Amino acid sequence: MKRLLTLLAFIILSTTSFAQTTIMSFKAMGHDDDETVYGMSGATSFYFKITPQYELNGSKLVIYFEPSQALIREKSYVNLFIGAKPVYSARLTKDSIQKISINLTRADVSPDNYLKIAVKTLLTITDDQCRDLDNPAMWLKIKNYSYLSLVKSNKNFFNNINISNCFDSKTAIVYPSNPTLHDLKAVAWAYSRLKKTQQKNIRVYENNKLPDTVRNYIMVGNISSLPANKRPLVKVTPQNNQGLFYLHKAISTVTDTITRMVDVKGRLLPVKSVSQEVVPTEILFVTGGDDAGYEKTITALGNMNILNSTFGDYLLVNKAQNQFFKTVDENRSKLSLKQIGGVSDFLSGIGSLKSAFNFKNSDFSFTPKEVEIRIVANYSSLNPGDRGFFNIYLNGLLLSSEKLDASGKLNTTVTINRYQHHKYNTLEAEFRFYPNNGNCKNSFTNFFAEVDVDKSYLESKNPFITSDLSFYQYPEAFNSGVTKIVVTKDYAKYAAGAMGEIIYELNNNINANNFPEFVYSVDVPPADLKKNNIIALLSKDDKMFKEFPDAPINFERNFRLYNTDNNTIVYSLSDTTSNGLAQIFYGRSNNATLVLTATGKHLAEAFLSASKSITEQLSTLSSNVCISDVNNNKYLFNINKSSDNLEYIDTKSAITRFWDSYNLYILLAILVLILLSFLYVRSKVQKSQELFND
Repeated sequence: MKRLLTLLAFIILSTTSFAQTTIMSFKAMGHDDDETVYGMSGATSFYFKITPQYELNGSKLVIYFEPSQALIREKSYVNLFIGAKPVYSARLTKDSIQKISINLTRADVSPDNYLKIAVKTLLTITDDQCRDLDNPAMWLKIKNYSYLSLVKSNKNFFNNINISNCFDSKTAIVYPSNPTLHDLKAVAWAYSRLKKTQQKNIRVYENNKLPDTVRNYIMVGNISSLPANKRPLVKVTPQNNQGLFYLHKAISTVTDTITRMVDVKGRLLPVKSVSQEVVPTEILFVTGGDDAGYEKTITALGNMNILNSTFGDYLLVNKAQNQFFKTVDENRSKLSLKQIGGVSDFLSGIGSLKSAFNFKNSDFSFTPKEVEIRIVANYSSLNPGDRGFFNIYLNGLLLSSEKLDASGKLNTTVTINRYQHHKYNTLEAEFRFYPNNGNCKNSFTNFFAEVDVDKSYLESKNPFITSDLSFYQYPEAFNSGVTKIVVTKDYAKYAAGAMGEIIYELNNNINANNFPEFVYSVDVPPADLKKNNIIALLSKDDKMFKEFPDAPINFERNFRLYNTDNNTIVYSLSDTTSNGLAQIFYGRSNNATLVLTATGKHLAEAFLSASKSITEQLSTLSSNVCISDVNNNKYLFNINKSSDNLEYIDTKSAITRFWDSYNLYILLAILVLILLSFLYVRSKVQKSQELFND
């Protein structure tokens, strides 16, 4: 057991290479928490994208699971499917943590290079199946330290890797040390493209700060601005007014330190050694013969159809456009469940049968105030005495419940208000079926149901309009009209990663067609700040702040932000810690405006932290100021003209500022003086009494 725990701890902590084998835990691949399978007959699925550098022959899947302590182990079963093929079935054992190990082959991967893993259970707590149906102790956890052991393969490396599939393995973007607006735009769209492949930790480097250990990345820049040691790698030369994607591939031998787990007296211990390893190198160049051609390449970055259909090592771009045809519902106020990614699940059995659908506020063209949820479904008709119900849940809360009947047809509606839905939502449609007289032993497959994802829909009834803009309305507040991304010229090199987060969020919906303009703050006419939506990444000293009189925070004056619960200072402009400050508000023409500011030594990290913080599932509907630091600490504020949690220090007199800074010390000194005076008077009185008595 000690060996097992040591190995599991090792897997959780890192993704490790050993003799050309990469161990990738479920947690490292996006499943941060254990996956729980509920019910007597439950199921859960995992989808993992297998990138071309891995060879499935010789690779292995290892799953650890923890069954409920209440189960009768010898009457409970776990089944494992890869794709549609069953590969493992067994009774549960007595162990608290159990293990399944399966060898993988090329046949296990789908044509689109996904590995689908399904775990299905049949669990027992008592000998009466009918009593087990809704027992809350019916569960089994798939542990997040389960892993894939994937064999790295250089075989067919040059043939298998191309532009269409190379994005899946890239985790870094490299740009010139003194980037132009074209470079920033290229980084932003490349970042957005990488994030759509579900990459979590995307790194952004200046080309002179690229670590030697990073060998698989995207490099952006005009052909003339590429580093001298990288320019010869591009074997195709674009002409003027011509863009170019070029994928450089090479195999090189590197000396590296590898870690092996060695069994020492029953314990697995890490042992490091120096080894030479043959590794592939991939660089995708995003470039052009001149600025006009470079811009065409950047435009093509935003077109998934072009990238997904480029199966060669280079693509010359002579013409690039991003024109998305609008649907009949131009305002995107009505979305079918199929549009938001829903699939028709055929549900059969007894007890609770659920289908889940995920949607975002930004899927609509505006933040919805009310959303009508209409579910259309078919189900097997109920016999006399059968009990059937249909329930709708949103984010785990029950919204509605109704009885099923003999018709076999369901068409139901429920409307939710703005307090019930969040920025990111999970909608669950649940059928609950119990046969006549509770006789369920022969009825587990008698009931079936299916939600019609084409006819079922979500419809926004009213836009959520307020006098003050909040992060709850980001990014959909920028869906209509033209958006400009503005940056302080001296801070441009630090803003690339944050721009990538912004571009991703503006297009993280079912109709991604938001292509903002990029411009330096010194080049923006004041009139443009009124007629366009503005997203600005500025230094706190940028003169553009004078054009934002409606901003919650004025950076021309020193200020402090307080926690209204305990009146403690949360943030002060004079802080030396690297902080990012984001504020969102309406401009003078009711245009959406978002301003991000960074302070301290680590400006790039501060900008990136602020851009990530405002996209999270926020707990309040009215926050318009966010403070975040490079250590992932975050504070949200709702600041308006009457706020008591904002204080401008320079509006006070010198005496008032002195009192605010030292009032506790002054009061303490006064108390000490009072105490000393009391003791002095008391001693004098005692001496007087002694003289009187004498």
